[in-house]
Amino acid sequence: MMKFIDEVEIIIESGKGGDGVVSFRREKFVPRGGPDGGNGGNGGNVFFRGTTRLNTLVNFRGKKLYKAQDGEPGSGSQRDGKCGEDLFIDVPIGTVVVDKLTNTIVADILEDDQEVQVLTGGRGGLGNMYFKSSINQAPKHSTEGKEPEALEVKLELKLLADIALVGLPNAGKSTLISVLSAAKPKIADYPFTTLEPNLGVVKLGEQSLVIADIPGLIEDAAEGKGLGIKFLKHIERTTAYLHLIDCSMFLEEYEAVESYSTIKAELLKFSEKLRNKIEIVCLTKIDAMSDEEINKFVNTMEEETQRKVLPISSVSGKNIDVLRELLFKAMDSIKEASE
Repeated sequence: MMKFIDEVEIIIESGKGGDGVVSFRREKFVPRGGPDGGNGGNGGNVFFRGTTRLNTLVNFRGKKLYKAQDGEPGSGSQRDGKCGEDLFIDVPIGTVVVDKLTNTIVADILEDDQEVQVLTGGRGGLGNMYFKSSINQAPKHSTEGKEPEALEVKLELKLLADIALVGLPNAGKSTLISVLSAAKPKIADYPFTTLEPNLGVVKLGEQSLVIADIPGLIEDAAEGKGLGIKFLKHIERTTAYLHLIDCSMFLEEYEAVESYSTIKAELLKFSEKLRNKIEIVCLTKIDAMSDEEINKFVNTMEEETQRKVLPISSVSGKNIDVLRELLFKAMDSIKEASE
């Protein structure tokens, strides 16, 4: 199984410009034969290019430096040097390229075949032919090619999913994604079962959407505790998120409210943008509860959170079809708002 690598640091460098040259052709009655030194070629530029053929950053493991080709020097007989070839670095869709020194985004790759130039190659130097003039028939100097640009960058892969599943560890996210989609995540009965995000495609008639199972969050995740912000950033790009509360963990309904509040606080600590995203709240693992107990949990949570709460069971399938329709309604409302 290929390991999911969603963050890596590399150094990129454009090509150096080729040097111009001093050269004179041999010709009778022409001072020094006449200058014919060509210009150096420009160094190659560096581009990042999106591709659907990749879905992790695993290809960058073990290689630190990515460099474009240098330009070739000029030569006699007025021949300019060949320009260095541009370097295209292929990355998965959803990759953000961040300047490590300034922590600013230099490229955000969102589409297949999208190309973003991040470094410019050095200009080629000028040969002595360039400096010939009416008062200087035999120039004896040229210029060197310009030095390349270099940058240390951090590549961050943010999953491009429509819906994110969030909740405390072992809240039933992996089981739910396996029921909603054809995904087959590893499932076990211990915290932090999921160490890598899982993607699944949910279908409703002719429609489909992508759902991401985000590894379990805990209190102070926004400060890096537990799995921390390693996965919080994936939620930023989703259209909506599905917040799961495992009510089998709690004896009292107010404990479920506290669980909800803990995760919600971490999400907003990480990014205030998440406040404006559509949130669907579900009570999970209701199989061992009576209808009366379920209603008690739902009513308390709705009163305290001011949000509608849907009780579901991934085991029995209770309300799974209702949830599926809610997910697509959320997507449709976002599309309508953007039109």
